[in-house]
Amino acid sequence: MELLHLWFGFRKPVSPYAYTLTGFGLMLFKYVTDVALIYGFTGNVWTPLQYLNPMITFREELLEIPWLWNLIVIWALPFIWIGASMTVRRAVNAGLGPWVGLLFFFPLVNYLVMLFLCRIPTKSKSESDLADFDVYNIRFDEAIYAVLTAVCIGIMMMIFSVFWLGHYGVGLFVGTPFAMGFAVAMILNRKERKASASITGVAQLMVMILGGCLLLFALEGLICLLMAYPIVAFLVQLGVWTGEAASTVNKPRGAETLLLLLLLPVLSGVDSLSRAVPLREVVTTIEVDAPPNEVWKNVVEFSELPPPNWFLFKAGVAYPVRARIEGRGVGAIRHCEFSTGPFVEPITTWNEPHRLAFDVIQQPEPMTEMSPYQHVNAPHLLEGFVSRRGAFHLIALDDGTRTRLEGTTWYEIDMFPQIYWTFWSDGIIHAIHQRVLEHIKDQTEIADSRTGTPFRMD
Repeated sequence: MELLHLWFGFRKPVSPYAYTLTGFGLMLFKYVTDVALIYGFTGNVWTPLQYLNPMITFREELLEIPWLWNLIVIWALPFIWIGASMTVRRAVNAGLGPWVGLLFFFPLVNYLVMLFLCRIPTKSKSESDLADFDVYNIRFDEAIYAVLTAVCIGIMMMIFSVFWLGHYGVGLFVGTPFAMGFAVAMILNRKERKASASITGVAQLMVMILGGCLLLFALEGLICLLMAYPIVAFLVQLGVWTGEAASTVNKPRGAETLLLLLLLPVLSGVDSLSRAVPLREVVTTIEVDAPPNEVWKNVVEFSELPPPNWFLFKAGVAYPVRARIEGRGVGAIRHCEFSTGPFVEPITTWNEPHRLAFDVIQQPEPMTEMSPYQHVNAPHLLEGFVSRRGAFHLIALDDGTRTRLEGTTWYEIDMFPQIYWTFWSDGIIHAIHQRVLEHIKDQTEIADSRTGTPFRMD
């Protein structure tokens, strides 16, 4: 029991000896068990140097088997809990304050901090030291316990929904943030009622820590996290308010939170089986001062576009660069090259110079994430957003001297709630359309005003 209190509690002080022995002992134990599992199922050997590499993508390549990866992550959760809890208490025990202990969540930096804490001597042995620090007028040990519990809920549900079910559904984007906020409120009100603003502060701190973990372990990029933050923060707050209301009726016993957590995977599972992804249509229009037959030449294929100005394109969202075509007529293959790779588009309608339509049989990643790492392991980059087909429609105006040019994309977005995510995706597709259509307009009007033949930048 003493050992369990030392590892999983938040009150027992941690001496340099206990911290060093526990840290190196559990790290060695976990390394041996991980290596045995990986070698037994894949035949791969995980070296100590590779073990210290924090990149999730590297570890997935080593594991090869998806369910084994999920098992390794779940197995790591109690060790993360022990490491965070003991590092915070060791920092307080050394007179540094609990905030130093939160550096445990920063890859690579955490190793230096832990080695430093193994050496620095004890300044106080009082169990009340940690309680003397507060976060938004809440005892630090209570706050860190609530934060770690909620972060573990978020990580486990992400593993279950994304890496097992392959679905960004209602259980992940609605149920999980709500449950995290609910858990924070119930834990903090366990002994006495806390101020609502204080609980909100801890809950939002938890959202920041979870986002930092996803970013630093290459599970998400900064742009996607910023896009997700408004809805996640709102749903976490709904959970906080519900948890506060529940704790005023009955003294929190944990049963309500446990029941909610048990319902989350059921909700995700049912949602993944019953989901239907609608096909969305985005249309953008521009008028060109040239006849349709001249516009057509730059619709079929177009030259190099200038560098983008829109901030999201500069931040990593994929943008069109050029287009080329192999062949003519139905069955020809159009390659629309984006900053992240080519769209491969077999032509399905060739009605020159009025309509060009195509399917999409291959697409690149929709964005290059802003991240400390070269590659981010976010399945939604390929599975959450899928372009199905596109078309250009040329309509003659003013007796054929001008053209209304319409660009249309049909796509699917498999992320809940769609009303929120389509706000972003529709806007991005409109910006992509606008970039291409304005380039076609500029190239056509330049060619028409000078020679009447297509103008080529190359």
